[in-house]
Amino acid sequence: MSGDLHCHTRLSDGSLGIDDLIILAKKQGINKIAITDHDCLAGTVRGRLIGGRHGVTVIPGVELSAMDSERNRKVHILCYLADSPDRLEGLCSRNLMARKRAGQHMVIRVARRYPTTPDLIVKCASGSTSVYKQHIMHSLMECGFTDKIFGPLYDELFTTESDTNVIVNARFPEPKEIIDAIHDAGGIAVLAHPFLFDSIDLLDELIPLGLDGVEVWHPLCEEDQRDYLKTVAAKHSLLMTGGSDFHGMYSNYNLSIGEIMTPAENVRQLLSYKARKRRANA
Repeated sequence: MSGDLHCHTRLSDGSLGIDDLIILAKKQGINKIAITDHDCLAGTVRGRLIGGRHGVTVIPGVELSAMDSERNRKVHILCYLADSPDRLEGLCSRNLMARKRAGQHMVIRVARRYPTTPDLIVKCASGSTSVYKQHIMHSLMECGFTDKIFGPLYDELFTTESDTNVIVNARFPEPKEIIDAIHDAGGIAVLAHPFLFDSIDLLDELIPLGLDGVEVWHPLCEEDQRDYLKTVAAKHSLLMTGGSDFHGMYSNYNLSIGEIMTPAENVRQLLSYKARKRRANA
């Protein structure tokens, strides 16, 4: 069965709680999803328990933040099916602390420019492990300065092209450190949406470092880009995954859970990957 292997909840920068996400998946006829909150493993256990009640298999996952310092670009690496997820807790904690520090600076900058308050922004981030750009924009919606999360005001505040942006970048580890940590935890490392973050050059560098897969199916990945990633994956025997990158109302595109899926055969390959590697190395 195919599955949506890239979903976010209120624990990071999604707008739905775990329960609501799983119920939505069930109503959409989806019986396999992965909850991949940013630098947060907290949804995995609860997700699997709630999923079991509704007949939805929740594949353990997390989207880990990195920084390609050579190119000064963000990198996201998905981890699936970690045998010892507790080994990732320290990394997640450090990443969240870095994200919180950067978020606090952005909150202060926005509050100086618009009559929102840090308290209101924190309320909009209730339930999340950090303050994300979407939470800041939500507070500005509440104050009547915009009617949408993504639009001209977002571009003014949070795009590098804007001379008046308030961006403060968090300091995250290099991608190699993330891949090593994933493997140390017995997980599978997949480079998320490489075209979205302009990570194609990096993809070639990560393959010799043990990258296990690449996200091929993503809402912002064009058909010719998918074809290229499929070619790279076939050449280097990489897993191929995908999903809607669902964020609910905090998404910058109008797409529900399950509208982008990982095909059934690729889900099967992901689930059997570690067993196949063990047999190959025996």
